[in-house]
Amino acid sequence: MSVVTAILVVLIVVLSVTYFLYRSVQIVPQASAQVVERFGRYRRTLEPGLRFLVPVADTIRATVDMREQVVPFPPQEVITEDNLLVYIDWVVYYQVTDPRRATYEIQNYVQAIEYLVSTTLRNIVGGMDLERTLTSRDEVNTELRDALDQATGPWGIRVNRVELRTIQPNRDITEAMEKQVRAERERRATVLQAEGVKQAEILRAEGDRQSMILKAEGEAKAAELRAGGEAQAIKKVFEAIHEGDADSKLLSYQYLQMLPKLAEGEANKVWIVPSELGKAVEGIGGAFSKIGAPQANGEPGPGSGPGNSGGGGGEGGDPARPAGPRPSAAPAAPAASGPTREPADRPAHTTPRPRRLSPADVLYGAEDE
Repeated sequence: MSVVTAILVVLIVVLSVTYFLYRSVQIVPQASAQVVERFGRYRRTLEPGLRFLVPVADTIRATVDMREQVVPFPPQEVITEDNLLVYIDWVVYYQVTDPRRATYEIQNYVQAIEYLVSTTLRNIVGGMDLERTLTSRDEVNTELRDALDQATGPWGIRVNRVELRTIQPNRDITEAMEKQVRAERERRATVLQAEGVKQAEILRAEGDRQSMILKAEGEAKAAELRAGGEAQAIKKVFEAIHEGDADSKLLSYQYLQMLPKLAEGEANKVWIVPSELGKAVEGIGGAFSKIGAPQANGEPGPGSGPGNSGGGGGEGGDPARPAGPRPSAAPAAPAASGPTREPADRPAHTTPRPRRLSPADVLYGAEDE
């Protein structure tokens, strides 16, 4: 009986020593800290590594992770300054700097950070309109971080960053914003299209202007060269006329030949006769009169003769007759029976007056001769 009792006592002692040794040795992981209490009172904070505790007297109150923590939070309803409801969710990056304060100063610092961010965000966004809220994320993040860092400092927690993930307005506001954005894009497209048309018209007008300038310069140069050529032609004609010693009759005849050319062209509806036409016709008529007048010795001129005499002592023949020998006059009709009365005032013998010949008579007479 005593042997069994001794074995049990030894066994109990060994187990007790093993338990006390196990409880007295503590291994703290890297980037962690443990808060130690002795008889319910804070004693110390264990750093990473092998540490020893007093069994039964010392206990581990909390193990705190010293790394930076990332905590996402669900969306919260926030009302802007212009009374529009938006849903905002965010992410908080924080780190515990003092395990003792994080353990004893706040009960649940993660929940405290969530509520603190929610209230601070409502205060900040409530002073902004929707457009500013959507475009001022950096400003909101900075204000949130400063407010949280100031509030969580006594808790042994440092807030590094606060990031707003999404800012989602309600459905009606989203549709209105989409219509506004679509209208703005259409306006910009219209403005850009109008600017493009304006630039195209300016460039086209500039091209037309340059083309017209070059065309006008070319026409001016061509007109100058044409005028120079006509001047040279007129000069040569003038020199040829003076060298040939042309008289006024030839010039008048040339002038009459140029008259039909004045009426050429389909657009000519009115033919303006120049005042020099009378002088030209007068000069030609004078020349023909001189040709048909009798010579000084009483003989008929070159245009008179038996070939040019007509019945009844009338004026010159038809100018449309063909050139060549003129036919002889028709035989006179037989005299009527009975006495013939002559006018009393007519002399017995009258010399016929010379008549004025037409240009055809002159030409036919010249050919007959």
